[in-house]
Amino acid sequence: MPRKPGFGKPRATPETAGQAISPAHHFPDDPIFRMSEPVRVDKWMWAVRLFKTRGLAAKACETGRVKVGERLLKAASELRGGELLELPFPEGPGTRTVRVLGLIDKRVGAPEARAACEEITAPEVTAQRKIWSESRALRLVGDQGRPTKKNRRQIEDQKRGFFE
Repeated sequence: MPRKPGFGKPRATPETAGQAISPAHHFPDDPIFRMSEPVRVDKWMWAVRLFKTRGLAAKACETGRVKVGERLLKAASELRGGELLELPFPEGPGTRTVRVLGLIDKRVGAPEARAACEEITAPEVTAQRKIWSESRALRLVGDQGRPTKKNRRQIEDQKRGFFE
C-alpha cells in the first residue's frame, strides 16, 4: 500500500542512499538567514532564543527595556543586520548586549540561533549574574515569599521563647 505524500519518514532514494538526512547548518547560503528584509524585534528575539516566548519578548519591548543605542524599540520595530541590542535578561538583574548577525523570523535549532547573534555582554554583568544565581540556589525551600501557616506558627514559637 503506497504512503500518502507528506506522511511518515522520507524514503531513501538511490541518490540519497547512505547519506544522513540532517538540517543544513550553512550560515551564508541558508535562506533562513535573510539580510535583505527587516524582521520584527520581538520575532527575532524569540527566534534566536533570547526569550522563551514571543509574548515575553514583546513585553520586554513594551516596558522600554530593549534599546538600539539610545533609541527604545517597540515590538513591531524593524531590525536590520549588524545592530547592537541592549536588552534585559528574562530573569534576574543585568542587561545583556547582543549583535545581530543574521535575521530570522522563525524558531530554528540552537546552532542556527547561535549563528544569528553574538553575545557581547560585559564580564562584570556575567559575574554579577553568577553571584545572583548562586545566592538564589542557596535559599531554603520554605524561604520563598510569604510564609505558610505552618511556617508562621514556627516563627511565632521561636519569638515567644521556651517558657512562655
